[in-house]
Amino acid sequence: MLLVIAGVIILGFGFMVFFGAPYVPSRRKYIRRIFEHVGVGPDDVLIDVGSGDGIVLRTASSYGARAIGYEINPVLVLVARLLSANDRRVSVRLTNFWRTLLPNDTTIVYAFSVSRDEAKLTKLLQGEAERLKRPLKLICYASPLKSKKAEDMFDAYHIYTFRPLQSKKA
Repeated sequence: MLLVIAGVIILGFGFMVFFGAPYVPSRRKYIRRIFEHVGVGPDDVLIDVGSGDGIVLRTASSYGARAIGYEINPVLVLVARLLSANDRRVSVRLTNFWRTLLPNDTTIVYAFSVSRDEAKLTKLLQGEAERLKRPLKLICYASPLKSKKAEDMFDAYHIYTFRPLQSKKA
């Protein structure tokens, strides 16, 4: 029975690699450093794309931010929910990030290694900045966007701001 459960978990993680990024745990000390650098605080709502075990969410919450994770792996959703059970500022959603709108009060999006999905992420965040009519900050770890200049870099992080485009008045 344990072999069957282990097999299902291993196959589930393998399956997720094709639909999302593989699970790579983040280190709290690096997350803390970037959150301090960016100034994450109580006025922020942070979205973690592929939230894994929820370490980014719990760290954002420790700075007073509300944190919402999007994860497509049900095992990781369960782990993140269990580890975050006593934190009312953290929620984890079993959903595909690419098929949902950001909450209206989103201020920051955190993503680990975006090179594979750069075009899709850039288009989504620009569209959301337009829809929300305000800037959205993106914190990328490990891979910079090639199509957009970072406004700031810190350690292995690149920080971008997506602003609503100004309409030209005739």
